[in-house]
Amino acid sequence: MASNPATLTPEDIGRIAQLARLELSAAEQSAMLAQLNGFFGIVEQMRAVDTSGVEPLYTPLSAIEDVTLRLREDAVTEPDQREANMANAPAADGGLFLVPKVIE
Repeated sequence: MASNPATLTPEDIGRIAQLARLELSAAEQSAMLAQLNGFFGIVEQMRAVDTSGVEPLYTPLSAIEDVTLRLREDAVTEPDQREANMANAPAADGGLFLVPKVIE
């Protein structure tokens, strides 16, 4: 990617489109470049804000009112069906699906 991580080049857009198997026209590539760089600009603005001492929120509502999470008990509710689920897998190893490599 580009030397500045917050700025993409037209070559970066071409590479992203290739990896995503997208056929983009020159106008679409130009629009995508502007949109993605605009997004990265917003991210950079947010990173510039000093958030030291700010507690993370698990919901935006907790900033204005006391919110109690209603969590259910963590209990197994379904039987183990790994063998049945793996029966149709074209390739498996140790209970895991094996898939062809798709990332260069």
